[in-house]
Amino acid sequence: MRKLACILLAAIASAGIASAQLKVGVLNAQKAVLDTEDIKKAQKDLEARFKPRQDEMAKLEKEIQDLQAQLQSGKLNQLGEQDVTSQGQKKQRQLQRLQQDLQDDVDRERNDILVRAGTRMQEVIKKVAEEKGLDLVVDSTNTHYFKPAFDITNDAVAAYNKAYPVK
Repeated sequence: MRKLACILLAAIASAGIASAQLKVGVLNAQKAVLDTEDIKKAQKDLEARFKPRQDEMAKLEKEIQDLQAQLQSGKLNQLGEQDVTSQGQKKQRQLQRLQQDLQDDVDRERNDILVRAGTRMQEVIKKVAEEKGLDLVVDSTNTHYFKPAFDITNDAVAAYNKAYPVK
């Protein structure tokens, strides 16, 4: 009974669509968001803000390598080896904490940026669709084929950049 209702609804919907002229736009939403000047600037800002922490991690990695080189040199006595090993373990834990903290902070900020830009892009897509008189906009990542003339990705990026200029 349920299956019959679904088939019936699909047939009615198809008949309605077939009788009307449907205007469709297609865009790659992910590409549209990532190609905006807003996201490009945010990426550069993230890299600049987290560079000191990345530099600190690189310094720690170098110190760990130096300690490993001391251990492999064979010039240390047993007490010296224990001390260098202890220092290396401490620096390794410190490096792991720094890496995890950095990854968590980057993920959190990147997510906030993408959510904000995604929300803005939805508004822009709606506006572009209305301006073009489109009835339906679908994401190209879920579409097997479409004519390139239906692609509004560049229009959405341009409209986004105009609506939200980078400062």
